[in-house]
Amino acid sequence: MITIAIAKGRMQDEALALLARADIRFNGHSAISRCLISTDQTGEYRAIFVKPADVPVYVEHGIADCGIVGHDVLLESEADVLWPLDLGIARCRLVVAGMSPGQIKSKGMLRVATKYPQLTSEYFGSRGTPVEIIRLSGSVELAPSLGLCDVIVDLVETGRTLQENGLSVIDVITESTGRFVVNRASYQLKAHNIARLLNALEQVASGVSA
Repeated sequence: MITIAIAKGRMQDEALALLARADIRFNGHSAISRCLISTDQTGEYRAIFVKPADVPVYVEHGIADCGIVGHDVLLESEADVLWPLDLGIARCRLVVAGMSPGQIKSKGMLRVATKYPQLTSEYFGSRGTPVEIIRLSGSVELAPSLGLCDVIVDLVETGRTLQENGLSVIDVITESTGRFVVNRASYQLKAHNIARLLNALEQVASGVSA
């Protein structure tokens, strides 16, 4: 059996739809489902549904053979896993946003609120900008208007939430899509089954990216 760790939340439905197109179906699952473990109809695959940040952890430690998670999460985690395939789902951007486009240039020490402290530190460090990173786990868009920070680093899809909170994109740090990742040992020990799954996903993912 191949265990697949799937990021819960907005990516979950897209990941399940992609798997279904590859004839791997976990019935009754959606972003609102409370069931965290499910086996597919053939009994060849098991899905575990975990928080996005936990997917690389489960895969790196071999609890899951492979996983589906955002590129942004992988960059932030720096987990030792293989990234053989860009699935092209859940496309979004990791951005710097603030109430004024000139805030980065006009400030000395910037206060930055984010769920991505590692990527934030790397981004501003590469530009020689000193920052105080304020780690938040949610509703990051509120922070500038309440005076907690000067700018935020967050993931955006349409930018609507930023606009509704008086924020605009200052810079794009990276683009992000859902990636298929594999545990290094599983890639060797379950080579045939992993290769078959990878090939099936590659075929259906090409239609997503087209």
